[in-house]
Amino acid sequence: MIERFEFKDRYSIDDLLHIMRYLRAPDGCPWDREQTHESIRKNLIEETYEVIEAINKQDKDLLLEELGDLLLQIVFHAEMETEQGGFTFDDVCNGVCQKLVERHPHVFGSVHAENAEDALASWDNVKRTKKGQKKGSVPMLSVPREMPALMRADKVQGKAKKLGFDWPDVSGALDKLEEETAELKEAIASGERAEISMELGDLLFSAVNVSRFVDCDAEEALTGATDKFIARFQKLEALAAERGLDLETASLAEMDKLWDEIKSK
Repeated sequence: MIERFEFKDRYSIDDLLHIMRYLRAPDGCPWDREQTHESIRKNLIEETYEVIEAINKQDKDLLLEELGDLLLQIVFHAEMETEQGGFTFDDVCNGVCQKLVERHPHVFGSVHAENAEDALASWDNVKRTKKGQKKGSVPMLSVPREMPALMRADKVQGKAKKLGFDWPDVSGALDKLEEETAELKEAIASGERAEISMELGDLLFSAVNVSRFVDCDAEEALTGATDKFIARFQKLEALAAERGLDLETASLAEMDKLWDEIKSK
C-alpha cells in the first residue's frame, strides 16, 4: 500500500522516489504503470542530450530543469527493478559511491597524484584491475556499441593507444585518411553497395583518428560544421530572395555561385 501523496512547497529525493512509486501503483497513472526498461530507453537518450543542450547554452535555469528530467529517468528505471525484486535506488547510490571511493585511491587511499593526468591514470589503473581489463581487445569491447559512432570510435582508438597501437604523430593519421579516401573512390566506381559502406566507415574512422591527434572532439567538430552549413544556407536563401531568385527552380550552378559569394564574405 502506497502512502497517500501530499503536496509540498519543496520536495526531496525521498519525495521523488515516493511519487514514482505512487505513479506506478495500481491506482496511479496507467501510462507510467505500462512502461518497461525497453519502452522508455530512448527517453533517457533524449533527456541526456537536452542536458547537453542546456550546458552548451550556458542556461542554468534550463540545466536545472533538464537535470531533473534526467534524474527522473534514473528513478523510473530503479523503481521498475525494485518492483521486480531486482535492485533499488539505494543500491544504485551505493554502487556509485563504492566506485568513487575505489577509483580515487589518490584521495581516499595512499596513492599520490600530482596533477589531473596522474589522477586519471590512477582511475584507469583501478578500473582495469577491478574489471580484469589488462590486455588485448578486452578494453575496446567494454566501450558500448550503442554510443554515438564518432564518440565510440574515439574511445576505441584511445584504448588502442594505451596498448601502443597508434601513429607516432598526426602525419600517419593524415596519410591514412588520404588512403581511405582513395579506397572509397574505388568502391564508388565499382558500384558495390557493401564495399562503399565499408570504405565510407573506414574513412570516417580515420577522420576521428586525425581529430584525436589535433585534440579536437569529432562529435563537436561535426556539430559545428552542421551549424555552419545551416547558417550559410539561411544566408543563401536571404541573398537569393534579394535577387529575385527562386531556390525551388534555381539551378545548382546558380546556387553554387551564391554559396561561394557567401563563403568569400
